[in-house]
Amino acid sequence: MYHIIGVDGRQYGPATEEQIRQWFAEGRLSAQTQFLAEGDSGWKPLSALSEFSDLVARGSPEPISLAQYGSAAAVKTNQMAMIGMIMGILSVTVGLCCYSMPFSILGIVFSIIGLSQIRNDSRGQQGRGMAIAGLILSISSLLIAIALIFFIALMSVLPELMRELKK
Repeated sequence: MYHIIGVDGRQYGPATEEQIRQWFAEGRLSAQTQFLAEGDSGWKPLSALSEFSDLVARGSPEPISLAQYGSAAAVKTNQMAMIGMIMGILSVTVGLCCYSMPFSILGIVFSIIGLSQIRNDSRGQQGRGMAIAGLILSISSLLIAIALIFFIALMSVLPELMRELKK
């Protein structure tokens, strides 16, 4: 069994020798494709593996570029994750000087939806880091807003409490 690093930079496998030969014939792999054979400790190009010397001797077919590679071209950034991050940034920057709760709540909602969609389709979508950043920013902003509301409420009641204590 073998693991490979595809043209999209992702690791694939385990794959059988038969699958490797088929992928090579289809142009999905080349002599420079990095492999990790089961039991080996380091990545090597296909040309360094003796079991595939016959493939390398015949010559590499024209490799498929990243744009032509179907699954790699289909990887896209999740829009909900991106919106969640933008709402998180707005909640911390614009929201703190005005009122951040709408931005915070929207950031939390969009980030959670984005994370859920990415988890359900991990090969077709990316943006997990953006969703997590949006979630952290939105929750932080929401906590700060709640603390400010509590502080303002306490400051408005404090003079009355002080008068009561002096009596």
